[in-house]
Amino acid sequence: MKKISKTAFVCQSCGYQTPGWLGKCPDCGRWDTLVEERFRKAPIQKSSGVARGMSDFKSKPVPIDSIELDPEERITTGIGEFDRVLGGGIVPGTLILIGGDPGIGKSTLMLQALYGLGKEGHTVLYVSGEESARQIRLRSNRLETVSPNMLVVSEVDMEHILSMVETVKPGVLVIDSIQTMFNSDLSSAPGSVSQVRESAMRLMLMAKRTNIPTFLVGHVTKEGAIAGPRLLEHMVDTVLYFEGDRSHVFRVLRAVKNRFGSTNEIGVFEMKEKGLEEVVNPSAVFLSERPSNAPGSVVTASMEGTRPILIELQALASSTNFGTPRRTILGLDHNRVALLAAVMEKKLGLHLMGHDIFMNVAGGVKVDEPAVDMGIVAAIASSFLDRPIPDNNVILGEVGLTGEVRAISHVEIRVVEVKKMGFTKCFIPSSNLKRMIGAEDIEIVGIKTVSEAIEELF
Repeated sequence: MKKISKTAFVCQSCGYQTPGWLGKCPDCGRWDTLVEERFRKAPIQKSSGVARGMSDFKSKPVPIDSIELDPEERITTGIGEFDRVLGGGIVPGTLILIGGDPGIGKSTLMLQALYGLGKEGHTVLYVSGEESARQIRLRSNRLETVSPNMLVVSEVDMEHILSMVETVKPGVLVIDSIQTMFNSDLSSAPGSVSQVRESAMRLMLMAKRTNIPTFLVGHVTKEGAIAGPRLLEHMVDTVLYFEGDRSHVFRVLRAVKNRFGSTNEIGVFEMKEKGLEEVVNPSAVFLSERPSNAPGSVVTASMEGTRPILIELQALASSTNFGTPRRTILGLDHNRVALLAAVMEKKLGLHLMGHDIFMNVAGGVKVDEPAVDMGIVAAIASSFLDRPIPDNNVILGEVGLTGEVRAISHVEIRVVEVKKMGFTKCFIPSSNLKRMIGAEDIEIVGIKTVSEAIEELF
């Protein structure tokens, strides 16, 4: 029977389909993202009803309590920060998506992880659609990640790749990148929504059937999201984002989805000549270049998963020459900073509407938890008053709209990290102080309101 073909316009941002061209996507609201794609599919077989590629999944429903569970054995890569973000290691049969800006270090991290697995005796397969095998070897020589157990191939055809996996049966598979993969059944170009979705689906079925852990490297859009439909993030088990500026040496690996571990963990790496190196003590690194007695600089503690990290917040408040003051924020939520500035103006009487406010998290880290609110308030007040905060002070607390300082979580762990880094005075919410177990060698001050905290500091 002849195959049925049809044409549709598909949004390259969200995957929305429409029979006719539109200037603006009705689903995601983006302009000029609808591209014409041709689909071919065979007529539905009435006798089977089983989707192509799903024949190995023929089974019948069983009671959930009758399913036998094997002890979960994770595969470790030898890179402690990477294993921490994954939840302790790689789960067999998992599908992991890693996204990040071009040149941020995704391929470097994959080569180093595969090298660690190869040293443990695992046969690994690295499939590149962007580099030749010779280019991969040259990069491996520079990174010193050459291993006989690492197999490399330059291929984009999904049929050949899946056939290769059946033959080689690797312990771990890496696809770099998913946007370069091509399915001959689809006429659209590699990187289109249809190609990315079909390639990810076939790799997911392969991973679940063969129990081979699979890494998918994905490019990101200008907005920072992984290119392709959002369905791609729903299909995989784990989504990791590689963050950082190429002009900075530090990189942060963050989990935004993980079916087998916490989504709050981060891994910190430093980019060096021979690849990525783990940063075991991020607090010491982020505070290493902190200026002494500088107005607008304050240290606070942020929880990243189970680990507290001390970070430096920097603020600059300068008078504006325009009717509307500027608010330029890097590493923090822009709306949160604007909210806190309004609280300060109302409760502290600081005339911030006549000043531009610039804020930055030193080291290129992104912080989004409310426990750093008091750090933001203290940094802005310090710059506005041009009075430095003592170098041995750390400020913690969430700020409400009425100016109260609210309790935060994991305060004991944060205070332990503060004491370990040599600070001698820590400001925490009064409600947390009541539940604090006695801490030695550090002075803990409880604060109830923003005005009380500013009086204590200045």
